[in-house]
Amino acid sequence: MDTAFTSWVYTILDFLAAVFVVLLGLGLVAVVVIYIIDVTQTKQAIRRNYPVIGRFRYLFEHMGEFFRQYFFAMDREELPFNRAERSWVYRAAKNVDRTLAFGSTRDLRPPGSIYFVNCAYPTRGEDAVATSPVTIGPYCEQPYITSSLINISGMSYGALSKPAVQALSYGAKKAGCWLNTGEGGLSPYHLEGGCDIVFQIGTAKFGIRDELGHINDERLRKVAVHPEVKMFEIKLSQGAKPGKGGILPGAKVTKEIATIRAVEIGKDAISPNRHPEIVDADSLLDMIARIREVSGKPVGFKAVIGDTDWLEDLFRLIRVRGIESAPDFITVDGAEGGSGAAPKPLLDYMGLPITESLPEVVDLLRGYGLRERVKVIASGKMIVPSGVAWALCIGADFVASARGFMFSLGCIQAMQCNKNSCPTGITTHDPKLQRGLNSSLKSVRVDNYVTNLLYDVGLIAHACGVLEPRELRRTHARVVGGSGRSHSLEKLYPTVASGSKCATTE
Repeated sequence: MDTAFTSWVYTILDFLAAVFVVLLGLGLVAVVVIYIIDVTQTKQAIRRNYPVIGRFRYLFEHMGEFFRQYFFAMDREELPFNRAERSWVYRAAKNVDRTLAFGSTRDLRPPGSIYFVNCAYPTRGEDAVATSPVTIGPYCEQPYITSSLINISGMSYGALSKPAVQALSYGAKKAGCWLNTGEGGLSPYHLEGGCDIVFQIGTAKFGIRDELGHINDERLRKVAVHPEVKMFEIKLSQGAKPGKGGILPGAKVTKEIATIRAVEIGKDAISPNRHPEIVDADSLLDMIARIREVSGKPVGFKAVIGDTDWLEDLFRLIRVRGIESAPDFITVDGAEGGSGAAPKPLLDYMGLPITESLPEVVDLLRGYGLRERVKVIASGKMIVPSGVAWALCIGADFVASARGFMFSLGCIQAMQCNKNSCPTGITTHDPKLQRGLNSSLKSVRVDNYVTNLLYDVGLIAHACGVLEPRELRRTHARVVGGSGRSHSLEKLYPTVASGSKCATTE
């Protein structure tokens, strides 16, 4: 028995040794092949001069993104969103404890840091009130009245996966906020949850276009007839790529996508860099009026602010045409906005950040006596309570976020939105990757995120002594200046008297 067992053991060892020798031989052959490939190629100098081992440089460069994210970057260092911000969103979405111990890790000294000014007698919990309802589009047949403060910014079906859109739709319904379709048209998955919808009209007019790419009134009516569709947003530009259109490759234009977008199957779906029929203030107001008349619903526009002369031209013209001609809302997108894919020069250098553009727009509206008429939606990396509270202090009526809600769905900031390889199934159409995103579970997290974000914004508001977040004013926040001393937002951006510009222009 012992002899047979020993023989069996030696047989196994001989087999493993043979396998090892074969694998070693294959490895050596592979190294030789790679060596020959590297020394003969001319595209990469590192590989040509250091064959085989030079390849590790590219491997380490790729892996460095992930090591920095999880091991080396400090909690508040990483961009575009640091670990502290992402962690807060994850915990809010999961509805788990969001408190911290010992002290803040936030450095309060750098210029630009925001503080909120607590008062001696904060608002008691029993005295606090719910966010007040706001009417958008008072001159429309069907104005939109909502108490929602935090909303889901534009993300197209096509850029997002089917389960991601479903989760957002059901989650928005539970949370009582609106969901912006993005420029990709209205899909059945946007409507599935029964939430309020803002239909975005991009430069290609997807979903409401005719064969030449112009607005088709009949298709516009078919979209507007849905009771869930509450408003229409004309997208002039977006934060990550102002002045740049987009393209959905023909390989991704399936029968379903083609039907939703009203384009041809299998052909590239191209968005121009601007609306060809909008060339000045007159034509912009004409388009707003046309969409409002056909749909009967509020119409506004979304833009990244750079030059503001065009806004002054627009507001002066509104004073001439009549206040009812004004857009019902303006969505101000900061240069820090996101996108599935954008050119680096535009992503890094084009447009004003929201910290500069939002005060500009609010003050111009006040100066021309239009602030009450035109509602302001702020968008641009405001995914945590401090960002939302800052926007309200400046004068926004609403805040919209896209990436905050992506984090609530489980986004890990893998930076692969443009590669169809999103590991969490949010921005991919690979069924194997989508399988990991449970839309029912994630819809609950969307609801939790909105609820807890609102609660914590309320904490800031009550500490400042107001009854609800929309009562926050510029006197309630301060910004650290270059000298290290902080200054009130009211000092940096003095509140403009309503109609002050009208007196000098009329």
